[in-house]
Amino acid sequence: MYIYNVTIKVDHAIVKEWLHWLKQEHIPEIVATGCFTEATILELLENVDEEGATFAVQYKAPRLEDYRTYLSEHAPLLRQKGLDKWGNKFVAFRTFMKIVD
Repeated sequence: MYIYNVTIKVDHAIVKEWLHWLKQEHIPEIVATGCFTEATILELLENVDEEGATFAVQYKAPRLEDYRTYLSEHAPLLRQKGLDKWGNKFVAFRTFMKIVD
Protein backbone atom coordinates (compact mmCIF):
# COMPACT_ATOMS: atom_id res chain seq x y z
CA MET A 1 0.00 0.00 0.00
CA TYR A 2 1.20 3.49 -0.85
CA ILE A 3 0.43 6.93 0.55
CA TYR A 4 0.26 10.03 -1.61
CA ASN A 5 0.56 12.88 0.88
CA VAL A 6 -0.34 16.45 -0.03
CA THR A 7 0.55 19.06 2.58
CA ILE A 8 -1.16 22.40 2.04
CA LYS A 9 -0.76 25.77 3.72
CA VAL A 10 -3.99 27.73 3.30
CA ASP A 11 -4.50 31.46 3.79
CA HIS A 12 -6.53 32.02 6.97
CA ALA A 13 -9.07 34.12 5.04
CA ILE A 14 -10.26 31.12 2.97
CA VAL A 15 -9.83 28.15 5.34
CA LYS A 16 -13.53 27.51 5.96
CA GLU A 17 -14.51 27.71 2.27
CA TRP A 18 -11.41 25.79 1.19
CA LEU A 19 -12.12 22.92 3.61
CA HIS A 20 -15.69 22.70 2.33
CA TRP A 21 -14.43 22.54 -1.27
CA LEU A 22 -11.77 19.98 -0.30
CA LYS A 23 -14.29 17.66 1.37
CA GLN A 24 -17.22 18.10 -1.00
CA GLU A 25 -15.50 18.45 -4.37
CA HIS A 26 -11.74 17.92 -4.58
CA ILE A 27 -11.25 14.72 -2.58
CA PRO A 28 -14.32 13.01 -4.10
CA GLU A 29 -12.98 13.83 -7.59
CA ILE A 30 -9.58 12.37 -6.77
CA VAL A 31 -11.00 9.19 -5.22
CA ALA A 32 -13.40 8.86 -8.19
CA THR A 33 -10.40 8.44 -10.50
CA GLY A 34 -10.12 4.90 -9.11
CA CYS A 35 -6.45 5.42 -8.32
CA PHE A 36 -6.98 5.73 -4.56
CA THR A 37 -9.15 3.78 -2.15
CA GLU A 38 -9.60 6.47 0.52
CA ALA A 39 -8.40 9.83 1.79
CA THR A 40 -7.76 11.20 5.26
CA ILE A 41 -7.58 14.91 6.13
CA LEU A 42 -5.24 16.00 8.92
CA GLU A 43 -4.60 19.43 10.43
CA LEU A 44 -1.18 20.47 11.70
CA LEU A 45 -1.41 21.46 15.37
CA GLU A 46 2.22 22.25 16.12
CA ASN A 47 4.53 24.79 14.47
CA VAL A 48 1.49 26.80 13.39
CA ASP A 49 2.32 30.19 11.94
CA GLU A 50 0.35 33.31 11.23
CA GLU A 51 0.52 32.98 7.43
CA GLY A 52 -2.05 30.22 7.24
CA ALA A 53 -3.41 26.94 8.49
CA THR A 54 -1.63 23.75 7.42
CA PHE A 55 -3.37 20.54 6.41
CA ALA A 56 -2.29 17.21 4.99
CA VAL A 57 -4.41 14.91 2.88
CA GLN A 58 -3.27 11.31 2.66
CA TYR A 59 -4.58 9.23 -0.22
CA LYS A 60 -4.12 5.45 -0.15
CA ALA A 61 -3.14 3.70 -3.39
CA PRO A 62 -3.05 -0.09 -3.48
CA ARG A 63 -0.44 -0.28 -6.24
CA LEU A 64 2.40 1.86 -7.55
CA GLU A 65 0.74 1.76 -10.98
CA ASP A 66 -2.37 3.43 -9.53
CA TYR A 67 -0.30 6.38 -8.35
CA ARG A 68 1.49 6.64 -11.69
CA THR A 69 -1.83 6.59 -13.53
CA TYR A 70 -3.10 9.37 -11.29
CA LEU A 71 -0.03 11.50 -12.03
CA SER A 72 -0.15 11.01 -15.78
CA GLU A 73 -3.89 11.02 -16.44
CA HIS A 74 -5.57 13.02 -13.67
CA ALA A 75 -3.24 15.19 -11.59
CA PRO A 76 -2.61 18.02 -14.10
CA LEU A 77 -6.32 18.80 -14.53
CA LEU A 78 -7.23 18.43 -10.85
CA ARG A 79 -4.28 20.56 -9.72
CA GLN A 80 -5.22 23.24 -12.25
CA LYS A 81 -8.80 23.30 -10.98
CA GLY A 82 -7.49 24.11 -7.50
CA LEU A 83 -5.25 26.86 -8.85
CA ASP A 84 -8.10 28.32 -10.90
CA LYS A 85 -10.37 28.41 -7.86
CA TRP A 86 -7.95 29.56 -5.13
CA GLY A 87 -5.05 31.21 -6.97
CA ASN A 88 -2.12 32.01 -4.70
CA LYS A 89 -4.13 31.59 -1.48
CA PHE A 90 -2.52 28.19 -0.85
CA VAL A 91 0.76 26.35 -1.31
CA ALA A 92 0.96 22.56 -1.74
CA PHE A 93 3.87 20.18 -1.19
CA ARG A 94 3.53 16.56 -2.32
CA THR A 95 5.29 13.38 -1.18
CA PHE A 96 4.82 9.71 -2.03
CA MET A 97 5.53 6.95 0.46
CA LYS A 98 5.24 3.21 0.86
CA ILE A 99 3.67 1.68 3.97
CA VAL A 100 6.19 -0.61 5.63
CA ASP A 101 4.61 -3.50 7.53
